[in-house]
Amino acid sequence: MSSSSSSFSIKDLYLLAYNGACCLGWAGVLVLAVLEFCKTVVGSGVGAASAALYGQAPNLAFLLTAVQSAAVLEIVHAAVGLVRSPALVTAMQVSSRLVALYALVHSSQAQEQWGAGLMILSWSLVEVPRYAFYFMALLTGDATMKTPFPLFWLRYSLFAVLYPSGITGELTVFFSAASDAAFANAIPGASIFYGTLLPIIYFFGSPFMIFNMVGNRKSAFKKRFAKPPPAPLGLCWPVDDKGERSSTKVNQAILAAAVGAVNTNKAQAILRSRKWRFDYWKHLQALVEEQCASPEAALKIAQAGLDRAYELFEFVAPDGSTQSFKDTMAQPKDTKNPFYTMTIQGKSSTPKVEQCQVPYKGDTLSGDKLKQQVQVWVDYGTIEPSAGRAIMQCVDHPEYIKETIAKQSFVLLGAGSAMGPLLVLLSLGATVVAIDLDRPPIWQRLISLVRNSQGTLIFPVNVKPETLKTDEDICAHAGCNLFTQTPRIRDWLLEVQPGRPLTVGSYAYLNGALHVQVSLAMDAICRDLMEKRGSNNISLAYLCTPTDLHLIPKEAHDAALENYKEFQQKLYCALFQMIPGGKYLRKNALPPIRTGDGKDELYLVNGVSVAQGPNYILAKRLQHWRAIIALYKGHLVSSNIAPSTSTLSVVQNRTFAWAYEGMPYFRPYEIFAPETSNAVMSAILLTDLNTQNAKALSVGLVNPNQLFSTGAFHGGTWRCAYTIDSIGEASVFLYFGRLAAQSMKKDAPYLIGAAAAVVGAIYYGMGS
Repeated sequence: MSSSSSSFSIKDLYLLAYNGACCLGWAGVLVLAVLEFCKTVVGSGVGAASAALYGQAPNLAFLLTAVQSAAVLEIVHAAVGLVRSPALVTAMQVSSRLVALYALVHSSQAQEQWGAGLMILSWSLVEVPRYAFYFMALLTGDATMKTPFPLFWLRYSLFAVLYPSGITGELTVFFSAASDAAFANAIPGASIFYGTLLPIIYFFGSPFMIFNMVGNRKSAFKKRFAKPPPAPLGLCWPVDDKGERSSTKVNQAILAAAVGAVNTNKAQAILRSRKWRFDYWKHLQALVEEQCASPEAALKIAQAGLDRAYELFEFVAPDGSTQSFKDTMAQPKDTKNPFYTMTIQGKSSTPKVEQCQVPYKGDTLSGDKLKQQVQVWVDYGTIEPSAGRAIMQCVDHPEYIKETIAKQSFVLLGAGSAMGPLLVLLSLGATVVAIDLDRPPIWQRLISLVRNSQGTLIFPVNVKPETLKTDEDICAHAGCNLFTQTPRIRDWLLEVQPGRPLTVGSYAYLNGALHVQVSLAMDAICRDLMEKRGSNNISLAYLCTPTDLHLIPKEAHDAALENYKEFQQKLYCALFQMIPGGKYLRKNALPPIRTGDGKDELYLVNGVSVAQGPNYILAKRLQHWRAIIALYKGHLVSSNIAPSTSTLSVVQNRTFAWAYEGMPYFRPYEIFAPETSNAVMSAILLTDLNTQNAKALSVGLVNPNQLFSTGAFHGGTWRCAYTIDSIGEASVFLYFGRLAAQSMKKDAPYLIGAAAAVVGAIYYGMGS
């Protein structure tokens, strides 16, 4: 955007005027406050000077009231779409300031104490750079990269001091106003509101406000100082009309092509969406509902979505030439740059594990002890009975382990993934074909793991194996890149372990748009292996996420309904649902969907967490589509729901970690450690490989998407009273309430947390 006024729209010009005026207004407040403070502090001291600001600084009271009241316009801006801020959150943020301002204006005791001056100085010191930042962002057209760095730094750094000081000042105003007899008598309930309720809200809400701003600062600085992206290479998002490789339009196009195979109106609705980042889940649900009409519709949608993805995505060669991913994977084998095969046989003296074992809360469960714990999970609703039966079968049939390990190998795409079965398989003595990035630290870990087991690791290297004399040499030449070497990896895998059945597991995970790319790369490999090695030699394995749209058993739906009836009677839940907007504690049980012939009812759970974004859902949807297509082509497919797991990548996000601590309040949730999740999902996989018959299963399903209804170790998502996307904030409040209860030795903080929730959202998201 140019700085000339002719380049600005009317909206931009208005926002420039608004932010400029507010910046000047707050600058006036700051100047008046500082001048009065400096004049008074020498003779009276800091406390007295601060207490005198509001009453003695000429015109300060009027200017403060005017400029803070003008912030009401920000609610209008958000409501009509002038800015991208959520209207409800903006209204709460502005209201919290106005509540404090009202007490200051109408209570003489609030005006004449040191905290009033602290509040005024903190507000003005925050607002001057904030509005100046917004002004410059509009002027330059880029808030992150083009705003002057000193202003950028102030916008994302001052909060560390000024938020705590402002909160302190506001609390002193509240307490002073509450104890002011004239103020309290004039306003019914003022003493309770200002003296009790608001301090409680601040106690619970302030950490959200501060930590959210910490996250905003980290994100903003990361973007500002990010290294320029490397030149595109390998599997890439296509170039859009602006010359950028954006994901939104492609995401929409793939889902539109999928649902458009059976319903063009819903396809057009997807393409018309202007708020895809927040609306995608609605269209995903519409797509799944279309799949429920018949097996033919489900498969047709799946194939159309995959075909469109292959057509749209591009593959950029090292020389810069570009073609569609579809055409790239159709090219003949590259014989000039082959991968070579390296094999390492573990020689640990530790005996192979020959029975099903599950690490759980410091113990290792097996035999009857494991079966008892599995039954506890089933009875509580944390897992589906079919998942419980699968684990118990693995316990009762140790030959599943012995025969599977002896007869087949496991290809792990993303071998080092935290949720993958590598550790379990190596402990069983399995042969693992490992695909992971060509980075030495990754292979140092993988090679160390296999050498300390009785398993076998087979992996690609880029030089002849006989030239590699040490582990250091091996690590320097091991591995490959699913993005840039997809065809070569496919070609290598076609020749690995000839004649031996392979179970190909897609376990690689990356954040954001990269997750779609890696999922599509894995899909191409799986597709070609199935076509060229045959249905008897290739089976597929996936780990589904509970935060997705799934068909579920009627029993799970009914359990969710019963839990909803019970939890609706709880005071905490009732109070939390009083928060406007309908975002919190939404009913999990959805009405059933009738099949196209009207003979059957199918039950759906919407476990989508909107914050994960449409790329995450598309990546998982690609896997769903391939799974049902493979099943109906006669391939064995083990695709089961894994539970919410406290992996390092998840708990590094402080908010997620807090939510995980509070989620078990909502029966039947349980959050599992990675080692437990790995073990139980491996047990279900082994049972699937020994008991599943692809043809019989595909014939027995009313709908292909019911493949994901069995063997679900969902952690409680399907049977909870409320959707997983609506319990996060409530779970965090519960976590802090429990901490307070532990320190205060009583249960009152739970109710305090509930009351805080009603207005505590004032601070949730502050600073965004």
